[in-house]
Amino acid sequence: MKYLFILLSLFLLFSCEKILFKKDLGSVDPLENFDYLWNEVDQKYSYFELKNINWNQIRSTYRPMLNENSSEEDLFTVLAAMLNELKDDHTNLITPFNVSSYNVAATGPKNYRHRTIQDHYIPNPWRTGALTHDFLSNEEVGYIRYSSFMSTIGNAQMDLILNRYKDTKGIVLDLRENGGGSIFNVPLLLGRFIESKTLVGYSITRNGPGHNEFGEQEEFYITPHEGVRYTKPVIVLIDKGSYSATTFFAVATKAFPNITLMGDATGGGGGLPNGGQLPNGWNYRFSISQLLDVNGNNYAENGVPADINVAFDWSDLSKDEILEQAIDEIVN
Repeated sequence: MKYLFILLSLFLLFSCEKILFKKDLGSVDPLENFDYLWNEVDQKYSYFELKNINWNQIRSTYRPMLNENSSEEDLFTVLAAMLNELKDDHTNLITPFNVSSYNVAATGPKNYRHRTIQDHYIPNPWRTGALTHDFLSNEEVGYIRYSSFMSTIGNAQMDLILNRYKDTKGIVLDLRENGGGSIFNVPLLLGRFIESKTLVGYSITRNGPGHNEFGEQEEFYITPHEGVRYTKPVIVLIDKGSYSATTFFAVATKAFPNITLMGDATGGGGGLPNGGQLPNGWNYRFSISQLLDVNGNNYAENGVPADINVAFDWSDLSKDEILEQAIDEIVN
């Protein structure tokens, strides 16, 4: 088994924003480009069996839509539609004139409204680096909003925040609509809420032509931060907009008894994205690995379920039911 730093290096190399490119083969034939992309996905995509995708049937559906005289716009439309059959937000086709994507957040109800938090819960919050935070419930609860794992978390900033809330009964960490980013920020944050080095999950990477051929499990560990930590109850708010690195964070919390997930299931995105270049020079990427929790459960791509399901009620915008439930769980 390789160690966590190897996996983190891979995630950084193939993160939500990174793509590896192959040499431009110089072809502009629409059918050749279609076949090239279809075969690349067929040989490397990681979730065919879990999602019950009939990739051969998809080829039969989309290839007849093209011919040797198809325009670039037609080619893009067909290839994008084919890739979106994977229902994977780590799957994109990138061209000079357009980019395809699958909006996983739109597959579930919206459960976060910034103005409700701003107007009715923390009207004058502290903003410390990437984190917005303040007291709730007569200073019994600390609320921390982290909107993107793209933003680095500084150790001095975390020290300040956790010292500020050291006398609270618990913390609410709001990761709703956090679309992911750098995987390195996951252990930086999680390491503040644990006491001992903990195995939190595994990754397996597609390594053969069979749709279910994977290499050995690679272990993920979270190591506690050596400085300021907070080990009282932490409730993490999630929804369908919680994707990629946020899904990895949610999977990891399953190993910690002091952390509870609340809201809706995450949007998935547990697969490591990798990609390349079509013969015509267009770029693409898709998931090549799977993320498992400590018990081997593989629900990351379909979303990590909340421990406590709560929905936002859009008929009353003065109240955030998910946050209210989290406060009640901590205080009572």
